[in-house]
Amino acid sequence: MKKISYFLLIALVISACNEDVKLNFENQRIETSADAVIVINYPKAVGTKAVVEKINQQIEHVIANDMNMAETTENNISVKEAVAQFDDEYKLFKKDFQDTSQKWEVKVDGSVLYETAEVVSISLRSYIDTGGAHGNSRLTYLNFNPETGALLEENDIISNQSEFKVIAEKAFKEQATPEDEGETIEDFFFGEDFQLPANIGFTKEGLVLLYNNYEIAAYTQGATKIVLPYADLKGVLKINP
Repeated sequence: MKKISYFLLIALVISACNEDVKLNFENQRIETSADAVIVINYPKAVGTKAVVEKINQQIEHVIANDMNMAETTENNISVKEAVAQFDDEYKLFKKDFQDTSQKWEVKVDGSVLYETAEVVSISLRSYIDTGGAHGNSRLTYLNFNPETGALLEENDIISNQSEFKVIAEKAFKEQATPEDEGETIEDFFFGEDFQLPANIGFTKEGLVLLYNNYEIAAYTQGATKIVLPYADLKGVLKINP
């Protein structure tokens, strides 16, 4: 009987390990305009608990910190908590400057950019306006392993860093538009050599390199987006798109 129980336990463990991971996304929306104007739409992962918890935590972490008014990063805060904090900051601002007509604003638009058996790429576009000459826009790409929910870093995506950088620099020179004629690639990078961006995302068109405002070039040039066709990246990626 003990042997039968033992083998039954092993069979159950193997069955659980082989169980397919379930992962889908549904739209999550938060909207309020009583004080600050806040409209947030983002994809929320649903399915296998251990996987979706990791994905949702990272998505909410990015949105919350885009809204964060403090100088330090918030590590364990939900989007709803971040909305409440932002609204409270605006109320304090209105209390201190009662004559101002300035309205604080947050807009976040998220979507599933690309999805395969090996990678899920999420796009989060945020716009924050708390006064000043203009609001701040930012686009963030998050790439996840759909089997584990782990956030993929650059080293998890690129297998040959040096070759990838050569391909990326060539594409940058072909696709980036300088503000003034005669500008060199060093002008984009403030006198430095070509650098890869913090944001890399998967799309149907290819791998996207995204430089947000202030990361390179002048603010007036806006974000710079470079697309690398997957056909040009054979042998330099760990993930098969």
